[in-house]
Amino acid sequence: MSAADLDRMWCVVPVAGSGSRLRPHTHTRPKPLVPVAGKPILGHILDAVVAAGVRRVALITGAMGDQIVAYVRAHPGLQDIERVEQGERLGLGHAIYQVRDVVGSDPMLIVYGDTIFRADLAGVLAARADLQLGVKQVPDPSRYGVVVECGGRVRRLVEKPDAFVSDQAIVGVNVVRASELLFASLARLMQNQQRTQGEYQLTDAFQLMLEAGADVRTFPVADWFDCGTVEALLAANRHLLDGSAPSQPLPDCVVVPPVYVAASAQVSQCILGPYVSIGADAQVERSIAQNAIIGDKAVVSAAHLVDTIVGYGACVTGKAQRLNVGDMSEVSG
Repeated sequence: MSAADLDRMWCVVPVAGSGSRLRPHTHTRPKPLVPVAGKPILGHILDAVVAAGVRRVALITGAMGDQIVAYVRAHPGLQDIERVEQGERLGLGHAIYQVRDVVGSDPMLIVYGDTIFRADLAGVLAARADLQLGVKQVPDPSRYGVVVECGGRVRRLVEKPDAFVSDQAIVGVNVVRASELLFASLARLMQNQQRTQGEYQLTDAFQLMLEAGADVRTFPVADWFDCGTVEALLAANRHLLDGSAPSQPLPDCVVVPPVYVAASAQVSQCILGPYVSIGADAQVERSIAQNAIIGDKAVVSAAHLVDTIVGYGACVTGKAQRLNVGDMSEVSG
């Protein structure tokens, strides 16, 4: 992609979902701002986007959208940030349609707001296809939109198939050059009331683009984490911590790497790891933690935590527990 094309590229991030499967954390903050491996989910997305040279972001927000906008505006490397509201949650296709007046005919990179990924994004942006879909082989394709390929080109797309047609899932990272065709396809879905499982699906609009003659290709996504549940969030935390830089020295602690500890956290007399991340200004003392995410400003004392998420400003003291503690909560043994 030329420098001029890259300057026109929008990163479109739908972040209007309620995050019900990550409650209680999403009672007080939107799902994209839940932390994993030292930063919010959205932070990992923006880091990858900026590294690929994209400087413009269009956010599709819902409840608590102000928190998301404030976080994105503070992220370095972005030059143009736009926000649109999705008043009704009628599906991902309906969400993307909301940015039609912002994007217009410019190219766009669509990244789902709860998806952490690793791919050769710069290489993908350099390609010239009308539509490029990030894909990964999955064991249960009935949960996803999938692609059927022949000779290196996409021949068919199916949203959440009842019977097996392919195990190559569309994982939430897509590059659209033919933006006007996508918006026209989405408009057609809504005019015809064409819904799949009650919603206007982006996959169905991609299929209409294919039927209209669009050149649709795929690219591999090496790592992909749909951070929609506590279990998935902890799995992403483990994977992202693997191979990360060593944590700051903790002289009176036993650290079993990989472990991430924010520079402003206060940690003493603990056994940490493997797979523990501790957020900014947290206070952790006389505790054992394994496979855990401890949020910003959380307080943990004399506790033994395994397979646990402790939210922002929460306080946990005493005994061995497996917990999922939301923001500003208190648990004592």
